[in-house]
Amino acid sequence: MQTLRIAYATGVTPGKWMDRFKERYPKVELQAWRHDDGEILDLLAEDRADAVFVRYRGESPKDQTRHVIPLYEELEVVCAAKDHEAEYYEESIPAEVVSGFAQLDLADYPEAVGGIGVAMEVVASGAQVLRVPQSIARLFARKDVISRFVEGGTPTQVGIAWPAAMEDTALLEEFIGIVRGRSANSSRQASVRNHEQKAKRVNDKAKFEAKLKSQAAAKRQKELAKKQARSNGGKPGKPGGSKGRKKR
Repeated sequence: MQTLRIAYATGVTPGKWMDRFKERYPKVELQAWRHDDGEILDLLAEDRADAVFVRYRGESPKDQTRHVIPLYEELEVVCAAKDHEAEYYEESIPAEVVSGFAQLDLADYPEAVGGIGVAMEVVASGAQVLRVPQSIARLFARKDVISRFVEGGTPTQVGIAWPAAMEDTALLEEFIGIVRGRSANSSRQASVRNHEQKAKRVNDKAKFEAKLKSQAAAKRQKELAKKQARSNGGKPGKPGGSKGRKKR
């Protein structure tokens, strides 16, 4: 059985894409998991995943070892405890105001000590605020924590990355096509392209064979005409080869 291994960064929700892939390819084993700790791109370098949904700021992490297709942008929010000053802003807070709050650094909360869940507990205590992409705030939402958009904040990008040295990319191309919204019959899907190319090859072969048959039939007809002409001793269609007498 063929297998496709997909890892995704915390907050990314690829469930709908995976469901569609399973519907189209029920015989393919799709292994998918959320990667919470460490650099997700290392999974590609270590051959522990065929592709990853990666989150990044600024320039794309694409390089000679991997391809990256950007998919969508995430807005930055600030998470704070209820009754914190941030709660008095309706939807968004200027970045310069947020920078004046005591900040929590997620690097201080690796998975070994509880990760983002524990960090949100600290936020709920009112000690510090946490700036994260909106998707992470939604994933770890708590009743005692509010979130507001950061005006002038730093957005993040989510993209899908895979190894540049990957040889057989057929299944991955199908998955990427689903992620990018292509239908099962889209001409840009690898399987559809392959089917169309195969159909074209079959059609071209049939045309070529028909042409050969036509040429062979014409050649036989020509040879038959010549043979008939020789047997008549003259031109085809004039028996006996006699030219006849001219009328006076």
